[in-house]
Amino acid sequence: MKKIILPVILLATFFANKVSAQHAEHETVTATPPKVIFSKILNTESLKNQEFKMVVVTFGPGEQSSGHRHPIPTFGYVLEGELESTFEGKVYRYKAGDTFYEEPNGLHNGTRNVSKTKPAKLLAIFVGDAGKPFLVPEKK
Repeated sequence: MKKIILPVILLATFFANKVSAQHAEHETVTATPPKVIFSKILNTESLKNQEFKMVVVTFGPGEQSSGHRHPIPTFGYVLEGELESTFEGKVYRYKAGDTFYEEPNGLHNGTRNVSKTKPAKLLAIFVGDAGKPFLVPEKK
């Protein structure tokens, strides 16, 4: 029994560190780190080593994200609430059910939950080279 416990503890520690390291780079953009809910590497005849990610981003009441960029194509769908997003200097307003597309590397000066009492949720879908980050905080 003791021979089994040590390897299990070591594996658990390794994976826990790996998961926390992957989320560490995203924690500075919103109070609740974006949550990857689906990820799949695509290797078809026309898509070689491309990764598809579905990410839920939660904005607390009145919360605004810090500046950031997405180095890969981004598709968005507002699940609930209303968001105001400043992208490449232009202000956009989205409500539940709205969709949008953003070109890679554009500057998000910030995305803000319009409500001061209710959270807002966004489903972001990213497609790009496998292993490439989907979010890069803007340097201050």
